[in-house]
Amino acid sequence: MKDFYEDYNVFEMALEIPEPWYVFHHELAKEEKTLHIYIEYRKGAEFSCPNCGTSGCKVQDIQDQDRTWRHLDFWQYQTILHARMPRVKCESCGKIRTVLIDWARPGAGFSMLFEHHVLSLMVEMPVAAVARKVGEHDTRLWRVFKHYVDKAVENIDVSKVKSVAMDETSRTRGHKYVTLFVDTDTKRVIFVTTGKGADVLREFCQFLDSKGVPHTQIKDFCSDMSPSFISGIEEAFPEASITFDKFHVMKMVNEALDKVRRQEQASQPELKDSRFVWLKNQENLTEKQKNKYAKLKDMDLATGRAYRMKLSLQKMFTKSAVISEMYFEEWYNWAIRSQLEPMIKLAQSLKKHKDGILRWFTTKMTNGLLEGINSLVQAAKRKARGYRSPENFIAMIYATVNKMDLIKES
Repeated sequence: MKDFYEDYNVFEMALEIPEPWYVFHHELAKEEKTLHIYIEYRKGAEFSCPNCGTSGCKVQDIQDQDRTWRHLDFWQYQTILHARMPRVKCESCGKIRTVLIDWARPGAGFSMLFEHHVLSLMVEMPVAAVARKVGEHDTRLWRVFKHYVDKAVENIDVSKVKSVAMDETSRTRGHKYVTLFVDTDTKRVIFVTTGKGADVLREFCQFLDSKGVPHTQIKDFCSDMSPSFISGIEEAFPEASITFDKFHVMKMVNEALDKVRRQEQASQPELKDSRFVWLKNQENLTEKQKNKYAKLKDMDLATGRAYRMKLSLQKMFTKSAVISEMYFEEWYNWAIRSQLEPMIKLAQSLKKHKDGILRWFTTKMTNGLLEGINSLVQAAKRKARGYRSPENFIAMIYATVNKMDLIKES
């Protein structure tokens, strides 16, 4: 008899089952490789009201059907917990409710310890791989993952956010995107939503409203020159200033430069295979590319002139704020008279956005941080071979980029 009770005490201690619950039976199904553990509450037990928290509530009735929870494996055996759930009537609030238990969340099909185990795996491995490892369908694991991510996201403090960088990243092929909003001071992703148009700004407004943050608290945005982003910011945050990302500016310059090269290459075959000679910074050129540049730089090439314009505009960002406007105007006049159509169109576009470009000299805001974040996000997407739903993708972005300790933060 002593061995019998010690056997059950071992399970109770290992499972950390609190009073008035106890293990009253277990059954090992070897063929199924499953251990079933049955839990019961002691006769005359009283519980706290799940509605108002009043203690000392007596059991009103009990559910006939077992509730089950997947638990951590016992060696090679999958472990299932079983219990019939009592309902209590509270004299204080008059409600009749099913009691809350300590080993699992309400409505969950897994024990807390099992959830914590798979969470620790999901932040390191694709969810599909974790599902195969633990023998569960990945849809069930995604529900667990999103529950804890949602709770952690609720705890993100945005009460002091003043400067926000925003950018889109691809979700799947076919021009499907999500847009990320990052607090540039804390470098945390504070909001992610599907799409990349002006609507994402309205959704960001709703997010701030839900957090009790006035829109006027946001003083600065950093973004690319997407017309939809610009119109969305101006409409939803009329008092905020926009800084156009200098890396995006230089990307536009490189695109115009490459158009000049492609147009000229038809008459100048020496330009073949020289694309990265012009697009990369000098210090990043390979030895072969340096030799190629040395042969091309003294030729009277339109590409060479466009390249010097690129270097000149790049140099502007090393100047002081005092001379930046004059410098920009001189560069603009040079480009507009260049007779190089791609550079002329570029200059006209940059002129329209001059205030936002020169705003960098005040805020020093860039989307460089978001470029790093995008690399993390795309690496996670490739590792998982994509995500079946945008909600799954967004949950993974929050967890991965913010390096969330999902168990602690929830």
